[in-house]
Formats: sequence, structure tokens, C-alpha cells
Amino acid sequence: MPTVREIEQILFDWAPRELAAEWDNVGLLVGNPSHEVARVLVALDITEGVAAEAIERGADLIVAHHPVMNCTWHKVQSVRTDDRQGRILTTLLRHDIAAICMHTNLDAAEGGVNDALAAALDLSCVESFNPEKIGRIGVTNCELPLEQFLPHVVKSLGCGGIRYVDAHRPVYKVAVGGGACASEIDAVLAAGCDTFVTSDLRYNDFLDTQGLNLIDAGHFPTEDVVCPVIVSRLAQCCAGIEIVKSTSHKEVIQYYT
Repeated sequence: MPTVREIEQILFDWAPRELAAEWDNVGLLVGNPSHEVARVLVALDITEGVAAEAIERGADLIVAHHPVMNCTWHKVQSVRTDDRQGRILTTLLRHDIAAICMHTNLDAAEGGVNDALAAALDLSCVESFNPEKIGRIGVTNCELPLEQFLPHVVKSLGCGGIRYVDAHRPVYKVAVGGGACASEIDAVLAAGCDTFVTSDLRYNDFLDTQGLNLIDAGHFPTEDVVCPVIVSRLAQCCAGIEIVKSTSHKEVIQYYT
């Protein structure tokens, strides 16, 4: 059976550490590098529910996209059981479950988050549009009215709802940015795109952007598409071990209309 360290290296061969943003924390974040792995659970986030699922399945390792600790938005200053993050870390350590997280390096990697997002939306001729390789641009099979493209996004990504602005342009040249990519709006416009599918857009992004159909499809839906890809990639490289996608972790945001 492969060790945790060997699986980490397989993932880094796909999504090198050098592709990660300076502030990011990727790789093996919890656990024993030498521990042998028989079962892997894959999830977008390591939540308390995912940790409980890993225990129930007898998983030795969780592979996730979002870092479980030391990220810029929630640094670890203590590990306490009266804190959500502390409970997660304590649970993983108590049950000897390792955690490997591939974040912005997997956003940028070939075949990673943004290629998976482009594929889910049936885009072709896909290429990067910025030096960091975070986003992708592709084209639809033919020009579509926005009102026809919107339900395609919802169905393809399993969105509970979407926010959007109609720039009154047909949809053909589409940029995608899994997760929070509002900072790429200018680059998307410069690349001549008519539509941008991303998430976590602010009010002023919708208000100020001109000449671009903006679609906020949600953080979870635009990134969870990579989890089946992780399962498939590990299955090809690690024959003989069980690798499954979490069934407990779902979109946390609900919509009322």
C-alpha cells in the first residue's frame, strides 16, 4: 500500500507546490507521512461532517481542496475542542487520519479545478488567460442567448441558484474561474470574453462591470467539480486502495426565492 508521503508526491506531480500562491498552505497538513494508506476520502473541505465520515469509512487519509489549517482567512493560533477548527484537527489526530490539501496549486494545474469547471460547462478550445494559470477561457458549441446558458450552468454544476448580470451579449467565448476570482474581471474583458462564470462576486463587481455577462455560480459548485477528478487521478496511480468522494459534504448555502 502507498504511504501518505507517496500520495502527497503523486498529487504534487500533478499540481506542483510552486503553482500555489505565496500565502497558501498546501500538501500534507496533518498526519504521519510514513503511514500506509488503504482508504482515501476526497472532499472539497474538511468539515466536522467529513471527518466523521472518514472515521465511519475507516479512511486513513482525506484529500481536500481547501486547506484545513493555516490559511490566510483562518490562521491556527490554538487547537481547542470548543473551536470548530480545533475540533476537526483534534478528531483527525485522535483517529490517525492524515490530511493532504491541494488548493491554489490545483486551481492552476493542468486538469485541475478550472479545467474541470470548463469541462463541466462543455467548453472547448480551453486555454489559460493569466500568467498564474488560475482561470480558463473556452468556447461554446455555438452562440447562445444568456437565458439558455444560465440553466445549463445550473444543471451542469448542480447550483442551488445563481446571481448574474446580463450584458445583452450572446454567450460564446466564456471565461471560468473556480472560487473567488473577481480580481480577474479586467483580464477576462481584455481577453475578449462575453461571459465570466465564477463565484463570490461583490455588489460593485456587478454594478461596475460593463460589456460582460457575469455569472456567480457559487464557490462550492464551481470547485467541487474537481473532486471526481482527484478520485480518478488517484485511482489510476494507486491501484488496490479504496478512493471515494465524500457523500456528506454538500453546498452549505441554501437559496430562498
